[in-house]
Amino acid sequence: MSEISIRDISRRFGAIQALDGISLDFPAGSFTALLGPSGCGKSTLLRLVAGFEAPDAGSIRFGSQLVADPVRQVRPEKRGVGMVFQSYALWPHMDVAGNVSYPLRTRGLEKGTIEQKVADVLAMVGLTGLGARKVDELSGGQRQRVALARCIVADAGIILFDEPLANLDIHLRATMVDVFGDIHRATGATIVYVTHDQGEALALADRIAVLDRGRLLQVGSPIEIYRAPVHVNVAGFVGRGAIVNGQAVDHRDDLAVVEISGLRIEARGAGIKSGPVRILLRPEALALAHAGLPAVVKSSTYRGPVHELRLSLGTGEEILLDDPQAHVVGEHVHVAISDAWVIPDA
Repeated sequence: MSEISIRDISRRFGAIQALDGISLDFPAGSFTALLGPSGCGKSTLLRLVAGFEAPDAGSIRFGSQLVADPVRQVRPEKRGVGMVFQSYALWPHMDVAGNVSYPLRTRGLEKGTIEQKVADVLAMVGLTGLGARKVDELSGGQRQRVALARCIVADAGIILFDEPLANLDIHLRATMVDVFGDIHRATGATIVYVTHDQGEALALADRIAVLDRGRLLQVGSPIEIYRAPVHVNVAGFVGRGAIVNGQAVDHRDDLAVVEISGLRIEARGAGIKSGPVRILLRPEALALAHAGLPAVVKSSTYRGPVHELRLSLGTGEEILLDDPQAHVVGEHVHVAISDAWVIPDA
């Protein structure tokens, strides 16, 4: 029942095509992040799964149950889905326990059963002893934990998160990332998590689906998305790095010899053919050396443990690398490349 299957889903708002023929499966117990820039369609897709929007085309199934298509729509409250919003959506007139226990009270459970379940779930999210606290007395991170506890206590097989950490500061975000991971392991729920923050997606999810302008560009593990993006827009959105033009001069299986500004190196790729290619270079695969790709320092920015260098190639293209030392703008350097990825045509 907690498996989600989306087939050929489309949704339009006036002249805007929010989603365009998306098909995507969410296996039972998986943690999938929907990632992409603002306006890519990820929140619309989440709202379709929740039942707040109806599709113009396509279908959504939970297991074998059809929950939405253009003519049939199961109401949100009948889908057995928990949802945590960016705004928390807590009732200010209720205390913490009242907010968390609401789904249980609507089922008519006994008071003792409700109190025990609420105590258990508050302990799970690190809020033991705060049941009588008013919502407006809580920090942002604590309010988010209350919203999460309300989903967990309802035993929802599917939990949807819509940018849940967007209103928290960087330190609280890091703490809540750990909490979400713990909750997923403890509940085994199928989680769909909408975010524009690639760091959250890479840290939390076991699968990432990257959307852009209403289309699904790639689905894969965080490592696959980062190391082997299949579309130039995925390569440009996920992680730091640079996409440069090159020439594939030889190839075998999943490796090729490519030329970048006169330097020949080996690069990873799939189905590489001789000719012009686009190559992804990540900062961690680059290092200053006595020989290599010639470049000129355009900027040197202190990032704590390292200096981020922006370098200009002879072609005018720019690349990034991290170095322990600061460097002077205009300095001529050489760059060794230990890894490169040839982006497939898309």
